[in-house]
Amino acid sequence: MAEDATPTKLSGTGRLAHFGSTRLAGLAKVQSRLHARLYTRFGGTRFGKFLGRPIFQLTVVGRKSGQPRPVVLMYVPDGEDLLVCGSNGGNPKPPNWWHNLVAAGRAEVRVGSESWPVDVRVVTDPAEYDARWKILIRHYPDFATYQALTTRTLPIAVLSRA
Repeated sequence: MAEDATPTKLSGTGRLAHFGSTRLAGLAKVQSRLHARLYTRFGGTRFGKFLGRPIFQLTVVGRKSGQPRPVVLMYVPDGEDLLVCGSNGGNPKPPNWWHNLVAAGRAEVRVGSESWPVDVRVVTDPAEYDARWKILIRHYPDFATYQALTTRTLPIAVLSRA
């Protein structure tokens, strides 16, 4: 686990998202799907923020269905790459999109009105994990709250233009 994983004070928005993912999973899923549909409907020109922070759309093929599955995630750039965290709001289990992403090894991203294919690499090296973790929590501090509220180490993947 990253050294910075446990904040001195857990954020209120992080706690709320954690509550939603662990106690109101059905409602959280509906909200996520609605946000993804609206983002798609407006071509990425509206609904580009969540909790005041920028988001992007990740579309990955479902490992069971074979159908494209869009989800909106926090926008965390790292140079030319994007970072994603399978936090699921600190839920004890990773989100379904994470399992699909790992299984597919590639996906499509949409940032605003621009889309492109990406290759996926899960971060496994501890030193790289710590460096990427610091970038994640700098862009979205609630990841640290999610980490503090779960026993699993939140996975990180790097999305690079294909």
